[in-house]
Amino acid sequence: MSLFARVIVDDTSERLLDYAIPAAMSGRVDVGSRVRVPLRSRLVLGTVAEIVDGSEVQGVRELAEVLATRPEIPPTLFRLAEWVADYYCCPRDVALRVVLPKVVRAASVKPRIQKLVHALREPDSEEFLRLERRAPRQAAVLRFLISHGKPIVAAEALRRTDAPGSALGALERAGWIEVQHEESARDPHRNDQFVPTSPLTLNAEQAQVLRAVLDTMGGDKERKPILLHGVTGSGKTEIYLQAIRSTVDAGRTALVLVPEIALTPQTTDRFRSRFAEIRGHVAVLHSKLSDGERYDEWSKIRDGRASIVIGARSAVFAPLADLGLIVVDEEHESSYKQEDAPRYHARDVAVVRGRLENVTVLLGSATPSLESAHNARIGKYALLRMTHRVDDRRMPMIRVLDMRNMNRSRGADPILSLPLRGAIDDRLRKGEQVILFLNRRGYASSILCNACGFVAECPHCSVSLTYHRDSERIHCHICGHSAKAPSKCPQCRDPAIRHSGTGTQRVEETVRRMFSKARIERMDADSMSRKHAMRDTLGAFRAGKIDILIGTQMIAKGLDFPNVTLVGIINADLSLHLPDFRAGERTFQLLTQVAGRAGRGDVVGEVFVQSFTPAHSAIQFARHHDFNGFLDEELEFRRRFEYPPFTHMVMVTVRSPVLEKAEFSAQTIRRRVAPHVPPGTILGEVSPAPLERSHGFHRFHLAMRGHAVRALATLLRRQIDELTFPEDVHVAVDVDPYQLL
Repeated sequence: MSLFARVIVDDTSERLLDYAIPAAMSGRVDVGSRVRVPLRSRLVLGTVAEIVDGSEVQGVRELAEVLATRPEIPPTLFRLAEWVADYYCCPRDVALRVVLPKVVRAASVKPRIQKLVHALREPDSEEFLRLERRAPRQAAVLRFLISHGKPIVAAEALRRTDAPGSALGALERAGWIEVQHEESARDPHRNDQFVPTSPLTLNAEQAQVLRAVLDTMGGDKERKPILLHGVTGSGKTEIYLQAIRSTVDAGRTALVLVPEIALTPQTTDRFRSRFAEIRGHVAVLHSKLSDGERYDEWSKIRDGRASIVIGARSAVFAPLADLGLIVVDEEHESSYKQEDAPRYHARDVAVVRGRLENVTVLLGSATPSLESAHNARIGKYALLRMTHRVDDRRMPMIRVLDMRNMNRSRGADPILSLPLRGAIDDRLRKGEQVILFLNRRGYASSILCNACGFVAECPHCSVSLTYHRDSERIHCHICGHSAKAPSKCPQCRDPAIRHSGTGTQRVEETVRRMFSKARIERMDADSMSRKHAMRDTLGAFRAGKIDILIGTQMIAKGLDFPNVTLVGIINADLSLHLPDFRAGERTFQLLTQVAGRAGRGDVVGEVFVQSFTPAHSAIQFARHHDFNGFLDEELEFRRRFEYPPFTHMVMVTVRSPVLEKAEFSAQTIRRRVAPHVPPGTILGEVSPAPLERSHGFHRFHLAMRGHAVRALATLLRRQIDELTFPEDVHVAVDVDPYQLL
């Protein structure tokens, strides 16, 4: 009986193409196999989606090549990709792109083969003397290989003996040495040194939580996702480590998701140190890897040589076999949401993967997302709590400073209030460390002219340009546009043009002026552009070589420095008044997380929050470490106005260089969708996006909220596919969006 493969060809539409499976490939082709197939006059790559007994297509051509002996996409991950395509309203090919890394899909990178050499026998003194007279370089190489005793990389042997490559060939032909070729992994952490650590003794609260987690991992019963709500410093990471150890000891594998590996090096280092004795079985996946490193790490996972995978959001698709545990650290983080197609949320995909493979999924956070907290309240998730810091260390004292009054005081500074300055001075005199947080990089947020009202704006985006003093340039933090900072107003030529607003560079300048003897460093995207700059800076901070660390969200999470006793939040209002229903939630989470960096040692921590709206509930609940109070109030607000988690939101964004085209296309989509929306759906009006222009495109939003999210996504996809848009009009559908700008 002839079998046929239905193939999703890369970079095409949703269309499946039928190909006959040649007898020579029988048994080697399955769902998830990567194949090369003829399409018109060329060979292209694709993924097998189905195996069928027959085809109604006339003149079916045969598969040209199967790229591997087994499917690159295991069956469970293929089903997960189909769920992503269905739920997040995207073609299956787009979903498969994130499941299979680009470097693997393209089949352009091959395993790295290295040449090893070793001596076969040792010559007697007379043979060696003749060789030394005739070819001294060959003799030097042979002498080195004999003394080395074991195989060594050929290039290293030549480097140590200062010999040419031809020396190895001559020695091999003479039978003195053997040259071997073997696959060599490109290990991104081959030069890193990790001191092995042992499990810590758990307190009663931690021990109870760990037992509850381990209890869910045995047997074949259906497992609920677990939400671990533990205050900052309560020891959640130790729970993860010991649960992973139990998983690996049982012969199963574990997957750990962290928000952004570049921003959480301390967390990932703890994992690698704990499992240092099996470091070769720990794989790390993140965006900073080279193509070769990514290929080798993925291959190690696919071949079953990795027991533990640590990675950012795309690691949720790591092809681990016999998965026993999925950990999502800081599950509330918005960086788990992919902003380009497919616009998936890694936390939610992890929960679905856990259901497909019947695996324990552990979601951890000191400030859980409202979606996860609500799921725990209604019983969809199991809830575990840790309400105390380890060793019974006290939560930091949080003081909210009303900057409206502070700025009227004599001698007041617009950046550092007098109480915060005094507290910094006091901590420095005691030899303690300070963190100052401001989630805005650059020197000033805008350049404006008081004479005519001119504001330097990006020519491509609806934002003002940020002034960077170190380069004397103005930058757009949306599209990257850059220009020389004007010395006078470009509009009226007034030389009194001034800088408005505050960024981390300006904070650094102020702090250096006020505390001239302190050792100060800044951590933001501008200062940390050098490779390993962040790791080096944090290492210096841990070693006590830095007194004051100033930074953006890079320093807001995952850092545990016992000598940090004071945290200053320069402007707590930056994210509070954005046109986004999650603004309050984000502010509460950020304040709580930043405050949690203080007082993790023996000295009680102190946090100063500078705010122009100090009475806002997000700030006040954060001040009192009252997550449940914030949750009650915020959920009531969401319930009343039918926002997530009580509904699902779907956002359609239409963009075009031509404003009229973008608006007309968005209105057309609304007219086509309106008669068919599921009952109970709230269909908004087409409106300009809050960030009306970005990267030179005018942008319009169409928002919908309802309970039947899959029906809504299917409707949108069908209607949009039936429409023909101008070439310069782009339509994006985002299910459960996290950025509404």
